[in-house]
Amino acid sequence: MTGRAERSLERALETPQGKYRYARRLFATIADRYDLITRLLSFGCDQRWKRMLVRRAGVAPGMRVLDLACGTGDLAELMSRRGATVIGLDFTAPMIARARRKGIDHASWVVGDMTHLPLPAEAFDVVTIGYGLRNVVDLPRALDEIAATLRPGGVLAALDFERPESASIRAIYLGYLTVVGSALGAALHGDPGTYRYIPATVARYPGARPVAVMMRDAGLTAVEHVPIFGGLMAAHFARKRSEPPPPHPVECGRGNDHRGSVGAS
Repeated sequence: MTGRAERSLERALETPQGKYRYARRLFATIADRYDLITRLLSFGCDQRWKRMLVRRAGVAPGMRVLDLACGTGDLAELMSRRGATVIGLDFTAPMIARARRKGIDHASWVVGDMTHLPLPAEAFDVVTIGYGLRNVVDLPRALDEIAATLRPGGVLAALDFERPESASIRAIYLGYLTVVGSALGAALHGDPGTYRYIPATVARYPGARPVAVMMRDAGLTAVEHVPIFGGLMAAHFARKRSEPPPPHPVECGRGNDHRGSVGAS
C-alpha cells in the first residue's frame, strides 16, 4: 500500500463520516469476493463460528430475527434453515444484491444503517451481527437501536475480530492481517491495500470487554463475551430485560433530595 493510500485511510478513520464513506466504498468493491475473504482470513473456520453463534442465540422455528451487517447472507441462511423469519440489513447495496441471489427462504433484505434502524420497536426475538461491530461509526448508539428493536427477553448475538489485550500478541495479529490482506488484495483486486481497512479497524476497536460494558450501558443484561480462535476472535451474547429494572431505593431523611443510594444493576 502506498504511503498516500495509507494516509487516506488514516484520515478517513479519524471521523465518523469519513469511516462510513470509506467502508461503504470498500464493501461495495469487495462484495463479490467477500465470502472467499472471510473463509481465508479465518482458516476456513468462519462457518463453524457462525453455526455456534446461531445455536447459542437459540434461534428456533417461528422466531423473527434481524441480521445486521448481513453481508451476503450467511447467518441469515443458517437461521432460515432453523425455521426463523429473517430480515437482513446491510449498508452496502451490492452485498444485499449478493444475499438476494442466494434465494434464502423466509428472508427479506434492507439497505440501511445500524445507527438509524428503519424497523419497529420490540419486533425481534434475536438480533445477530457478523463482523459488523468494528464498522459502526457510533457503537453506543447502534447498541441503543438494537436494544430498542429486541422484544423483552430477546437475544443479541455478535461475532467479530477481537483486539488482543496483549500488546505483543496484538502486534503479531495486526501484522498477520496486514501481510495476508495485502497478498489477497494484490491477487484478487490488483491492489495490495484493499484489505488494509481490516487491521486498521481492529487496531481502533475497543475490544470485547469494553464492548460488553457498552452493551450493559444500552440496557442489555446477561452480557457474555466468548473468546474464539485463541482470543483473536470473539462472540458476544446479551439479553434484553424481560421486565424494567426496579426503581433505585431512596434514602430517608434527605428532604427533597431524591438522589438516594443506587442499587446494583
